[in-house]
Amino acid sequence: MQLIIIILLVVVMFKEVSRIKQRLDLTESNKILSDTVRGTLAVNGLDGYPYAMTFNHYFSKDENRIYFHGGKNGYKMDCIKKDNRCSYTVIMETSKLENHWAKVFKRVIVFGEIHFVDDKNKIKEISRLLSYKFTNDDNYINDEINKFIEATSLFYIDIKHLTGKIVTEK
Repeated sequence: MQLIIIILLVVVMFKEVSRIKQRLDLTESNKILSDTVRGTLAVNGLDGYPYAMTFNHYFSKDENRIYFHGGKNGYKMDCIKKDNRCSYTVIMETSKLENHWAKVFKRVIVFGEIHFVDDKNKIKEISRLLSYKFTNDDNYINDEINKFIEATSLFYIDIKHLTGKIVTEK
């Protein structure tokens, strides 16, 4: 009985893409999360307004998590600690329509809960993987990680629902 209620809650909470022909499958959506560098994280603000920020991310397909790093203090952290529910959106431009201003792009929206990582080895590991999206300079990466490890907060989205869609502007 509890399982049925949980399944019903998930179905009611998270709607699927309404235009089924535009829906991306899980494999393609995961690839977009892996290939993109940044997206927009939206959390519930302390004052009732949504609060959205641009972040670089690392997607771990094996863990079904999206990792972020940032400072340990500030409004963002206060919001997350009050309510850890969030959404994260990434966009990948794919092409421009010939002889038209419109572009075709793919987007993925993730819904989930944010959790914090306290293990310094895990923080270093994910920071390194995230850094490789920007540079392969191991010396630079090691120096930056060692310099900022004490001030770095690592957190991730535990993905509860994901939708991918191809969009044509018109």
